[in-house]
Amino acid sequence: MQLTIFVTDDEPAIRNAIIKRLTRKQHRVVGFESGETLLAALPQEIPDLILLDLKMPGLSGLDTLRKLRPLAPHTLVILLTAYGTVQDAVDAMKLGAYDFLIKTVELDAMEPVLDRAIDLLSLRRRLAVETEHHDSQYALSSLEAHSPAMQHMLSQVRDVASNPKSSVLLLGETGTGKEYLARVLHHNGARASGPFIGVNCTALPRELFESELFGFERGAFTGAVQRKIGLLEKAEGGSLFLDEIGDLDLTLQAKLLRVIQERTIRRLGGTDDIGVDFRLIAATNRDLKKAVAEGRFREDLYFRLNVVSFELPPLRKRVEDIEPLCRRTVIRYGKEFGKDVVDIEPDAMTLLREYAYPGNIRELHNIIERAMIFCHGKMLTVDNLPAELRKRPESVAVTVVEGKERMLRLESKLGKQSLADIEHAIVQEVLRLSDYNKTTAARYLGLTRFALDRRLKKIIEE
Repeated sequence: MQLTIFVTDDEPAIRNAIIKRLTRKQHRVVGFESGETLLAALPQEIPDLILLDLKMPGLSGLDTLRKLRPLAPHTLVILLTAYGTVQDAVDAMKLGAYDFLIKTVELDAMEPVLDRAIDLLSLRRRLAVETEHHDSQYALSSLEAHSPAMQHMLSQVRDVASNPKSSVLLLGETGTGKEYLARVLHHNGARASGPFIGVNCTALPRELFESELFGFERGAFTGAVQRKIGLLEKAEGGSLFLDEIGDLDLTLQAKLLRVIQERTIRRLGGTDDIGVDFRLIAATNRDLKKAVAEGRFREDLYFRLNVVSFELPPLRKRVEDIEPLCRRTVIRYGKEFGKDVVDIEPDAMTLLREYAYPGNIRELHNIIERAMIFCHGKMLTVDNLPAELRKRPESVAVTVVEGKERMLRLESKLGKQSLADIEHAIVQEVLRLSDYNKTTAARYLGLTRFALDRRLKKIIEE
C-alpha cells in the first residue's frame, strides 16, 4: 500500500537520504526544508505520516507540531533529532507525536519505527474501510494469516467460499474463531446477500431446540397461539451455522440428518413438507471421530457434515499472527472507547507475543480490552497488561480441552528453565484447575497430600 509521507529537515543531505529510502519502499514522499513550508502545504494535502526535525531555524519541530496538529489531527508524526533530551521526548508525546528518534548517519535505527508506523497506518486504512462497509470485516483480506498454517487454510477457504452448497465442518479449540470463519465463508460466496443464521446447540434447552429449529403451526402445543417460522426456514438462501454441534442430542441429530438429506422440513404440528435451501456450516471443539466410536454422535451425520473440514489452529501455533491481531484489536477498542492509542510499546508486545493464550483469540481480545480501559497515554504499556502476563513464570503450563479430556500442555524454552521451574509451573497450574484444593490437586498429580505440601514448601523457600 502506498502512503503519502512528508519529510521536514533543514539539512538537505539527511532529508534527501530519508526521501530516497522511503521512495524505494514505493511510498510517495515530499520533502520540506522548514516548519513554515510544511505548514503552508498542509491545507492542500494531508499526509499519512510526517517525519519532523526537532531543531530547525525559524519554527522548531515542537512549535511546528503544535501548529500542525489541528490541521492534521490523524497524521502520525515522528520527531527526529541528532541530540534529543528526555524532556524533548516527553514534550513531543504530550503534543501527540507517535515516536521520537535520534538521527544517525546510516539511518538504520529509523527502520523499525518507520516499519511499525507504516504497518499501523495500513491497518488503520483497512479498518476505516471496514467500518464504512460492515460486511467487509469478513472479507478474505481481513483475515490475519501470516503464519504458514493460516496461509494454507486461507488458500482453501477461497475455494470453499465459492461453492455455495457443500457443508463445512469447523474444528478447533474454544476461542479460535470458528464462528468468524463461518461468517467469512458466508460473506465471500454466492449466498452473501442471504441471511446468516447462527445457532448455539448448547444454549437452547432440548425441549425448545426442535421448535426453534423447525418452527411450529398454531395449536401445535399448549401456548402455540400463532405460527412461528423456524431458524431453518429463516436461513433460506443463506447459511445456517450450528455451533457446538458435538453436544447435540442423538434424537435431534437424526432429525437434522433428515433435513440435510431431504432438504425439506416440517413444522411442529404441520402436515406439509417445506423445501429449504441453505449452506450448512457446523462447528465443534470436540473430537467427533471419537464421539462416533463411542456412540455419542451419529456416523452418517458426521459424514454428511464433514464434506469439507477446517481445523483452526490454536493461537500458540500461529505466533506470527499475534502481533497483527493485537494491533487490530487496539485500534478497534480505541474507536469504541474514544481513546487515541496509536501503538503497543515493544516490551508489552513481547509479553503479548510470548503468552500461551489458553483461551485463544477470545482471550487475546479480552486482554487487550482490559488493557485499553487502563491505558491513558498514546501507547499500550506493560503496566496496562494483566498481572498474569507481567508476572508469569518462564515455563508455562496451560490447560486445553480436547473432547471431554482436559490436557495439561507445557511450553518451555530449552536452556532457559531448570527442572524446578518446570515443576513449579505444573504444580501451580494444577492447583488453579483444582480451585486450590490441595487434596484434589494431589490426586491429579499422583501425589499424596503430604508430598504436595512438601513440594509447595520447597517452592516457597526457593
